[in-house]
Amino acid sequence: MRRRIIGRFKRSKQGGWEGEIDTLTITKRRIRLVPNDNRLSDSAPAFCVMLGWNPIGEAWERKSRSDPPRDYLRVRIDDPLCPLSVMLFPDPEGLTAQMVMPAAQWPSTRANTAR
Repeated sequence: MRRRIIGRFKRSKQGGWEGEIDTLTITKRRIRLVPNDNRLSDSAPAFCVMLGWNPIGEAWERKSRSDPPRDYLRVRIDDPLCPLSVMLFPDPEGLTAQMVMPAAQWPSTRANTAR
């Protein structure tokens, strides 16, 4: 599966992640994934995605089906122009991570022409 890296992150002191993302609508902005301390069930998001003090999404813990399985976060960012469903993959040491967008969500590079 082809993917585009849209951000690079490092572990925060609070146990979450902080880094910068670059998309069509969020350009070079610093975001944080803050642990969700009010988690009432296993299906609740594990992290809240924050831009400054504003919540802009959520993230859930997942495990890949690869061999060996790999932990990652499924992240939803509520952008009014282009909602994003992306993944955050930590490195093997768990100190840094890359946020990637699946190729299916890449914007089309071809111009729409009327015929």
